Amino acid sequence: MIDVQLPGALDGKNIDGRFIAQWIRGRVKQKVDALRSEGITLTLAVLRVGDDPASELYVNGKIKACAEVGIASRHVHLPATTSEAEVLDEVRKLNVDPDVGAILVQLPLPEHISELRVMDALDPRKDADGFHPSNLGRLFQRFGLVEPCTPLGIMVTLRAIGAKIEGSRALVIGRSVIVGRPVADMLVRANATVTIAHRHTQNLAEEVRRADIVVSAAGVYNLVKGDWIKEGAVVIDVGQTRSPEGKLAGDVEYDKAIERAVAITPVPGGVGPMTIAMLLYNTVIASLQAQRGDDAALAFRQQMIAFDA
Repeated sequence: MIDVQLPGALDGKNIDGRFIAQWIRGRVKQKVDALRSEGITLTLAVLRVGDDPASELYVNGKIKACAEVGIASRHVHLPATTSEAEVLDEVRKLNVDPDVGAILVQLPLPEHISELRVMDALDPRKDADGFHPSNLGRLFQRFGLVEPCTPLGIMVTLRAIGAKIEGSRALVIGRSVIVGRPVADMLVRANATVTIAHRHTQNLAEEVRRADIVVSAAGVYNLVKGDWIKEGAVVIDVGQTRSPEGKLAGDVEYDKAIERAVAITPVPGGVGPMTIAMLLYNTVIASLQAQRGDDAALAFRQQMIAFDA
């Protein structure tokens, strides 16, 4: 079921997302350094509206990650009372700023601001998150360049551990535009037979028992019981929840699932680090796309996933 392509990606049965993410960061830094030697500095602009503590924590982590690979960052922090028109105006300014190679809008936005309108206002070539309607459309038409970070990180993780995707049965639990639907499409593109489950799915246990690959992105503590997991399956747990004791946990009953799975992502330390790593990767892709065109961005993408290079 697996044939590890990146030595170190598996620690026993645990998929080491931190290790894979560090490998990605190393490749990104090489490219950033090479561009700097050509006089090109990459800058990620992060737009945050309001004072949500979790958003502040996430933004600080992204800015720190940028600094570690040599990407400059600009944090545009607007008060929660900022009008939608003012936020849209700020986005348009960043769109035309030649010093900004990529833009990230930190979600969620305050309730009076339409996330759809703000994302739609982004220059799709500078969309670091891959959420612009144009980029999502290109993803589903199978010629996307900037793709959503978490689904992309999941696919890179599966390739790093050498999971057999082609011909496999894959179950994706969750149908959000951020994770579930994009990763389902990516798995289809990799020739898996994919089922999407959600809160209306009947007999989830049977769906899980059939799956060679389970990707759970429901955000429900212990939704997937360990004894549902098929022997030898690969489990990717995207959930970020809390146990009754307050411990960070995922969707999957980890202690029992690891007994049956051939590989599983722990929470924390699995998908989370990969999401940040792919944001850095997307920043390079977006910057290359905006400054040098699709061919330059495509060349870097092909280089990035060559684990034997």
